[in-house]
Amino acid sequence: MDITLIVVLVIALALFFDFTNGFHDTANAMATPIATGAMKPKVAVTVAAILNLVGAFLSTEVAKTVSGGIIREGDGGVQITPEMIFAGLIGAVVWNMFTWLRGLPSSSSHALFGGLIGAAIVGAGMGSVDFGVVLSKVVLPALLAPLIAGVVGYTATRLAYTITRRRDDKSERGGFRYGQIFTSSLVALAHGTNDAQKTMGVITLTLIAGGLLTPDSGPPFWVVVVCAFAIALGTYTGGWRIIQTMGGGLTEVKPTQGFSAEASTTATVLASSHLGFALSTTQVASGSIIGAGLGRRGSKIQWGTAGKIVVAWFITLPASAAVGAVAALIATLGVTGLVIDAAVGAVVIAGIFVLSRRRPHDQGSAIEVDVAATSVLSRRRARRAVRKGRVDTPASGVEAPFVRMDDPPEPVPAPRGTAATDDEVR
Repeated sequence: MDITLIVVLVIALALFFDFTNGFHDTANAMATPIATGAMKPKVAVTVAAILNLVGAFLSTEVAKTVSGGIIREGDGGVQITPEMIFAGLIGAVVWNMFTWLRGLPSSSSHALFGGLIGAAIVGAGMGSVDFGVVLSKVVLPALLAPLIAGVVGYTATRLAYTITRRRDDKSERGGFRYGQIFTSSLVALAHGTNDAQKTMGVITLTLIAGGLLTPDSGPPFWVVVVCAFAIALGTYTGGWRIIQTMGGGLTEVKPTQGFSAEASTTATVLASSHLGFALSTTQVASGSIIGAGLGRRGSKIQWGTAGKIVVAWFITLPASAAVGAVAALIATLGVTGLVIDAAVGAVVIAGIFVLSRRRPHDQGSAIEVDVAATSVLSRRRARRAVRKGRVDTPASGVEAPFVRMDDPPEPVPAPRGTAATDDEVR
């Protein structure tokens, strides 16, 4: 097969991965503002798409890490081929689609790295991977970033409640709901500066492997443009399954918590983009939400859901590497192998999409908002509220069977010796 045709096929698959990355990670920025009613679902994903597009043009440091750091190429390295990159992308896309079906906010970044590493090891040997770069710029940030973001989210939440503590039990911290519009927009912008560049790096690596660019080249401008639009389009479609998990599956989100979580996520992701760390914004956002949940007295963390998410974090890299390795092994058959890879990948992706239609998720079913309490209710609690007759009108901006509760939530008594106010419990 002509090398140019192979490069075109790899670029097309890379852009499809970029698209899946967009809808897989929409929740990172917009789950909490949708959950608290700060933004309507469709408005939220539109804003996120625009800011992802803008953010993709702000930096290329992460793209250089992917294209010239993790996989060695050129003089002193190995000649990784476009076929290997194609196989790695198969692993990344399949894992992304599987975790999206399960509603798990796994790392698209680690799926991509795992797929590339597995394919490179099979196709070119262990020496094709710079494990020093993998450890310093992928593994260590993956371990530290969620913890750092969680601590920052916890601290910011405690600080916000302390500064704005009020004795009037009728007062609600509604200003934080408006502040969420700003902080969630910053998260979307930061996501564009980090995640969009990973696909830029893959395409640049493909062009280098195909002899169309010299080693150590940065991404051409046209690569930046097409990747920016691909991730923006994916973001606009909305990842409602994962939005449901992050917006309501981890903890009940109040505006103060949402504001704090988004601020900590933004700070962590922007710092990593500046340093060239190929960070998982999903892990950062999840850590921030858990930290913000722990920062409010009376809040409960769904540790079962959190545990599933953490397990997905740990197995993403090896799982996608395994799929990428199998695809690379098949690709060694030549043109026949590439055709088999493409056909099997297409069948798996189509099958996952068909399964998703059995239980479709859209903007109406992704989040159920209790506007009076500014928190997310589970379907079980929503049905219980309906049976008790505590419902009135639909929640603003949410087309869902759950409707707004007129009665304010009963205050949770503060433990003895604490100074929690009714406003904080709410």
